[in-house]
Amino acid sequence: MTPRPATPGSQFASRLGVTERIFAGPRLRKLLTTVEVGLDQVEERLAGELTVGDSLADVTSRYLYEAGGKRLRPMLSILTAQLGSGVTDHVIAGAVALEMTHLGSLYHDDVMDEADRRRGVPSAHAVWGNSVAILTGDLLFSRASQLMATIGERAIRMQADTFERLVLGQMHETVGAQAGDDPVDFYLQVLSDKTGSLIAAAAEAGVVFSDAPDEYAAPVREFGERVGVAFQLLDDVIDLSADAEETGKVPGTDLRAGVPTMPYLLLGRAGDPSSQALKATIDDGVARIADGADPAILDAPLASLREHPVTEATRTLAHQWADRAVAALAPLPDGVVRESLTRFSQVMVDRSS
Repeated sequence: MTPRPATPGSQFASRLGVTERIFAGPRLRKLLTTVEVGLDQVEERLAGELTVGDSLADVTSRYLYEAGGKRLRPMLSILTAQLGSGVTDHVIAGAVALEMTHLGSLYHDDVMDEADRRRGVPSAHAVWGNSVAILTGDLLFSRASQLMATIGERAIRMQADTFERLVLGQMHETVGAQAGDDPVDFYLQVLSDKTGSLIAAAAEAGVVFSDAPDEYAAPVREFGERVGVAFQLLDDVIDLSADAEETGKVPGTDLRAGVPTMPYLLLGRAGDPSSQALKATIDDGVARIADGADPAILDAPLASLREHPVTEATRTLAHQWADRAVAALAPLPDGVVRESLTRFSQVMVDRSS
């Protein structure tokens, strides 16, 4: 039996920097306590839901969970639940189900992207092979659906709609932009489906399952989707980071696997000869890696892309989407929830991992 990864310390430690930045200042201290209590409940419930009677499935299902995670989606559910009756049992169940859906998607993503590492440990398919990794993701999806079914029909619909968008986003990313599609616009839609939809569902779940006023559901859902796009755009910048120890991934993991990112797409829009030459070098390297060449052949070109203006332009675009997310909160009442959501958006694009 393959051993589990070493547990990296408490989940609180892994999210400490995020919570301190979101809930800075005396005005938000009380809310911080509420959020931490809720996250502890999520953590306890999540650990239980990921326990499987089958010995192999138990190890594989808990593998990426035990590798860490900031639990940003459950945090968002707990925050928006403060617009209603607070952290109810249904809020916790919904938050856990959506986090399990996120975990399941990571198993699938790493197979499709041929990623070697995730959260600082070897990816699941590198340990057990593609089939077991895919089946583990499927198992997590099914368990998330079972949990949502305990809440009711609206929760089942939320899970089904979100899962459909996750699949469509992955399908479109896999097939790529077609003739007549603008590659940048196409990519932004993929991000909305693959990343934004799940964060949007987490935000909406807090409102719906705490019985908050229904008119808050659409604004927080829009907020979550835009934050999700901003989050992933910043991830595209982080993907080029030279500090693999901090990010938990080999620099340029996505591009080495032939998965376009926003810096690469913006490079394609640049008309100057040096930019076009760099893009051609990256394209050639990706093709050679697909034929079995050492992925290190892209080390130098990706370092050049990291320093190219298109990478900073991607960071700027992430901040623009974060600003749009904050603008979506206008229908919400002024107060600590709206303030903390605003800070949540800002923190998502000011991180380094």
